[in-house]
Amino acid sequence: MVTSVKTTIRNRLLAGLPDSVYERLLPHLEHFAFDHGKVLYEIAAPIKYCYFPFDAVVSLVTQMADGKIVEVALVGNEGLTGVALFLGQKTSAERAIVQIPNGGVRIKADVILKEFELGGELHTALLRYLNSLLRQVAQTAACNAAHTIEERLSRWLLMCHDRVEADQINLTQEFIAEMLGTRRATVNVGAINLQSAGLIQYNRGRIRIIDRAGLEGFSCECYEAAKS
Repeated sequence: MVTSVKTTIRNRLLAGLPDSVYERLLPHLEHFAFDHGKVLYEIAAPIKYCYFPFDAVVSLVTQMADGKIVEVALVGNEGLTGVALFLGQKTSAERAIVQIPNGGVRIKADVILKEFELGGELHTALLRYLNSLLRQVAQTAACNAAHTIEERLSRWLLMCHDRVEADQINLTQEFIAEMLGTRRATVNVGAINLQSAGLIQYNRGRIRIIDRAGLEGFSCECYEAAKS
């Protein structure tokens, strides 16, 4: 059970709540280990908890009839998972899978939904977050359709970097390819090109961002649009 503001303040949505709202939620917040590859929700499965990552990153992915999966959004320390709950849905339309591991907290769905339905500060904060998440989904769709693998990979790495606040991101080519909806060989070409440009170092599932400003300049406009 979470007992200190210092632990949960690492999630910006929680940190931005008024003390009175946060204190009502505090007894219900549970520490949760965001282990790499852990599935928080399956598609069409009930939303039993909402999860607030700290330095972890969760991918929201959709699945095609042939089994291929594509990432539609990222959730990190700016928000929470399970937003469909606040639109009257009891099940998840996407699979939520931990992409980058680290700590966080979770809360039972019925508890946070009850607070949301009071119509106060949490209600306002969650609607604002939902709006930003929907904009991210739309921008991701546009980016995947219109831009090169190097631009898409740059955008994706920058979005991860914003959320983990660390220069090294440990991810395999297979996982990145699934998230970007492309082939492993395509991701490899994109990573090599970014490395040749001096923007990243890539080796055996480890990506280190060595020129953040350069990566931002190389990325398409979708990164800034999603960030804003």
